[in-house]
Amino acid sequence: MKLIASALILGASLALPTSGVDETDLDRALDTITADEIRSDLYFIASDAMKGRDSPSPQLKIAARYIRARLMRLGFQPGAQDESYLYNWTYPQSGMDMARTSLSIEGKDGAQLNLVMGEGYFLPQSALGMREVSGDAIWADDLNSKSLDKLKARGKWVVGTNSKGLSIKRRRALEEGGALGVIVLPDERKMKKTVAETFGRSLANIKAPRLSRNASSREGFPVLHLTEAAAKDVLGMMPKSRKLGGKLSLEISESCGYGRLEDAQLENVVGIWPGSDPKLKDELIIISAHYDHVGYRENGDIYNGADDNGSGTCGLLAIAEALKEYGPMRRSVMLTWVSAEEKGLLGSEAWTKDPYLPGGLKPLCNINIDMIGRNAPDEFMITPTSKHEAYSALTKVAEANMKKEGFKKVRSADSYWERSDHANFERNLDIPVAFLFCDVHEDYHKATDTPDKIDYDKVRRICRLVMRMLEALQIDQPKF
Repeated sequence: MKLIASALILGASLALPTSGVDETDLDRALDTITADEIRSDLYFIASDAMKGRDSPSPQLKIAARYIRARLMRLGFQPGAQDESYLYNWTYPQSGMDMARTSLSIEGKDGAQLNLVMGEGYFLPQSALGMREVSGDAIWADDLNSKSLDKLKARGKWVVGTNSKGLSIKRRRALEEGGALGVIVLPDERKMKKTVAETFGRSLANIKAPRLSRNASSREGFPVLHLTEAAAKDVLGMMPKSRKLGGKLSLEISESCGYGRLEDAQLENVVGIWPGSDPKLKDELIIISAHYDHVGYRENGDIYNGADDNGSGTCGLLAIAEALKEYGPMRRSVMLTWVSAEEKGLLGSEAWTKDPYLPGGLKPLCNINIDMIGRNAPDEFMITPTSKHEAYSALTKVAEANMKKEGFKKVRSADSYWERSDHANFERNLDIPVAFLFCDVHEDYHKATDTPDKIDYDKVRRICRLVMRMLEALQIDQPKF
């Protein structure tokens, strides 16, 4: 059982408000949480215009400012540095510098072919790196042939035909044998897709900056797949008579600019609802939800993330409205929408490792909500349960109040302990946490996770449950 510096009480008594709490405050606050208002927010947050709220992205910044505007209207105090609602943090990222990426092939008669990556040739993920490579070339014929194993390619580019992709074994053998790289000419007779169709989907991922804890500038081994048109031009520059290992009278120069880029700039949104009790107002109850998702794809698919985690994002907005109606609680409440959860819980990690706590506030506990809009209407999941080492009376508060909101069953979410932001609040701040969750479903991390599939009444009741938990936590000495 987790202990914290402020003294605690055991479970069941936490579920009941003290005699000094005006119950009409809670009733009035609960009445402000409506399915229609949650729906109106979610149809914006998870709209196609928001492009899946990737971290980082312009659309995520728009979402942050939408949330900030609500906090300002409701009178929440800024919870970040410089009296801002936006907690700024940075993270390393890697990606492709297209200005440093090119391929040039020159023939013996002075003819030169300059190709652009993504147009005249493509790179697989395994060929990415930061390098500049130049040298002449030899012929390999069929890159799938076993005769390739005997090729003496040290200090040379290897040019050959291929329809299935160079095997890992042969690529490694060429690299270890000192080859400069491989130029793959498509064998159109055996290919079911064009080169662009084969590699086009990964092109967007290669070009886009990617958050990377270990972003570095590795050299990589170049395996370059020429398009059908570029391959014909290159074949026209070669001798008509070619033999295995023979010189091609081609000078090939390739540069690849994939590596460390400038750090990404990201934002968490933070609002403080100050407490009123002179002795308890410095104790901070943190309610969190991540507001990012996984973006969109070049084929037009938008991963709206209506349930994951548009439901929690807009649920937190509803809780903000309810707190405004309730008025000050005895303890202070912090609402925080964190970014880059989908990239590895990075936004909550950034804040919990370097928390900004204005006015001497001290974290008391965390309630985290994620994916609260789907599956059976009368049940939800929670972690930690009594079988988990981090179990505390905070879970009992949820269990004691759930039937008031029509929930007949609560299931264990202990298997999801490491998969949402509560884990960082427990790990880095050493405070009790509770994760409210309604499980994954067939639309999880798919373009079909859309606002029309959300059970808005269920989101409403989860938010009401959180409000009941907040009031139950206003007793003098909660011990978890």
